[in-house]
Amino acid sequence: MTSVAMTPVPLQIHTPRLLLRPWRASDAALLEPILATNWDHLGPWIPRRIAEHAPVPILATRLAGFAAEFEANREWRYGMFSANERMAYGEIALFPRAENGRVAYSEADRAELGYWIRADATGQGLVSEAARAVFGVATTLTRVSHVEIRCDARNLPSAAIPRRLGFSLATTIGTPSVTPGESPVELQVWTRSISVR
Repeated sequence: MTSVAMTPVPLQIHTPRLLLRPWRASDAALLEPILATNWDHLGPWIPRRIAEHAPVPILATRLAGFAAEFEANREWRYGMFSANERMAYGEIALFPRAENGRVAYSEADRAELGYWIRADATGQGLVSEAARAVFGVATTLTRVSHVEIRCDARNLPSAAIPRRLGFSLATTIGTPSVTPGESPVELQVWTRSISVR
């Protein structure tokens, strides 16, 4: 049995409008034009290693790395696709987490939910739809007591998602900006408890 079969999260999640599944190296051709045209939209909010444009072969290697992390239960990054998989919209992810940061699932007591979406797909409720589905997956994870969403306080559309999903603002902390050389930002930490199984 492979490690993929042993992952505690599903390999595909269907919502009314979306298919969520782990990234594959072959998705690089769909991702490349998104990153080529969305740096101004994504760059201020998510790490450069995720948002930065690169040629298809380099993106294929990046996505293969994401797939390996998924299989190893270190992070579960789902590409957010149209139901027919002809269009990629962004990413929705669950990260196993402990008090001091992201960890392997075997060491986690909570999960972090993260997301990004291309600029021309904003305002359609796609992130809320995907986040609701992935939060449902998080509620099935053993030993996970709550889910966190962390976002820059300046990113108002991102901060609207936890509100819609019934999360509560737990704290705001100073943290380095994702853009090197910029002043620290206020990072909001939103939480929602789930029953431990």
